[in-house]
Amino acid sequence: MPTSRSGPRPPTIADVAQAAGVSRTTVSHALNGIGKVDPRTRERIKKVAADLGYRPNLRAQRLRRGRSQAIALASSMPFAVAGGPSRLGFYMEVAAAAAECALVHGYALVLLPPARSGSALYSVDIDGAIVVEPEAQDPAVAQLRERQLPYVTLGRPTDPQDDAPHVDLHGGRVAELLLDHLREQGARHPALFVGAGTRHSTVDALAAYERAAAAHGWEPVVVTAPEEGGEQAGYEQCAGLLAEHPSTDAVCVLVDAFAVGAVRAIRESGRRIPEDVMVVTRYDGLRARTCDPPLTAVDLHLDRATADAVVLLLARMGVAGAAAGDARTSPVGEGAQRPAAEDTGEPRVVVRASSLRRPRRP
Repeated sequence: MPTSRSGPRPPTIADVAQAAGVSRTTVSHALNGIGKVDPRTRERIKKVAADLGYRPNLRAQRLRRGRSQAIALASSMPFAVAGGPSRLGFYMEVAAAAAECALVHGYALVLLPPARSGSALYSVDIDGAIVVEPEAQDPAVAQLRERQLPYVTLGRPTDPQDDAPHVDLHGGRVAELLLDHLREQGARHPALFVGAGTRHSTVDALAAYERAAAAHGWEPVVVTAPEEGGEQAGYEQCAGLLAEHPSTDAVCVLVDAFAVGAVRAIRESGRRIPEDVMVVTRYDGLRARTCDPPLTAVDLHLDRATADAVVLLLARMGVAGAAAGDARTSPVGEGAQRPAAEDTGEPRVVVRASSLRRPRRP
């Protein structure tokens, strides 16, 4: 290790250049994957740098590239439904997968609190963002647009003016799968319980429920609650639902926090789960697995969907190598391309005790 008057010091790019017998510019190009450097020379420089224990100055790299090397994860979804009291839930599962994928590409992830009307996205130095399930006129999207930062969405945007690339979470198909499962288990008077908003999961589920009701002759019964209400809102709205529609024999509760509250309301009404009322929810997370009884839910392939969103964002930012794989593209203007919607695969129902009346088929 190089030394100075005060003792050992970290090796510098000049030390690597001297040991490799090349210029500092060549070392910089070799280690950063830029410029025209012979592949054998590039590998030799990398080995010399590793042997010396050289670590690049990340701050200097960021200044040189004009980038923060950070992306943000943003959403207007309140913690009452996105995380809950423990902060472990949908949003944090997405955050963990996004952080892992971003780091592979040399980017840090900035996790932002729910963007409602505040200015969180104005106060951080980022190169782009992933917006989780935006609503129409979403505040996170508005702030990103004002800053002229590239973004993609996890979940289909519902604002007609928002043409951002997105990863599809199949809101309509998820609702169809849950409703089909309830019907197979004997439900004849299922109700739909969704958040009072315009996220794709709500909009698409409402459309799917209306189609199913028309096809099977169900009386449409739809309940909504503000997301900020969390489990208590689920409890109160489900109690009102059962009082007004006592023949309800199943509840498809899209928000898992609402579903936990609904379970309490059903039991306090003297009904049994699933014998009298079945309960299913959308997100197969901690709430669904630890509820009593455990809730039938859907595997959304969130880890893959989130990784796809990171790659989609980096490709939109022009990061070299980020568009690798089978990402589809759609034309944007003459001679230009940008990533389009990514398909993460078919959602899968995870059947649990909250809706299992009949033996499962082998």
